Amino acid sequence: MIIPIDQINAETLDNIIESFILREGTDYGLHEWSLDEKKQQLNQQLINGEIVVVYSELHETVNLMPISQFNAQT
Repeated sequence: MIIPIDQINAETLDNIIESFILREGTDYGLHEWSLDEKKQQLNQQLINGEIVVVYSELHETVNLMPISQFNAQT
């Protein structure tokens, strides 16, 4: 189930984003991004609708997911 970001407290959304980043591990790309830069990038992707906040009733978890991946699963 998609949770609209406007229904999530700002601090909670920030914690969801940070948790997602920390689970993703180390970035070995051409540029190392700081935690704050990564958070800003994900927040912008949420605003743009490129990624969504998804709640799994089965696993009782919250995660970020590309909208295309969510649509492919439904």
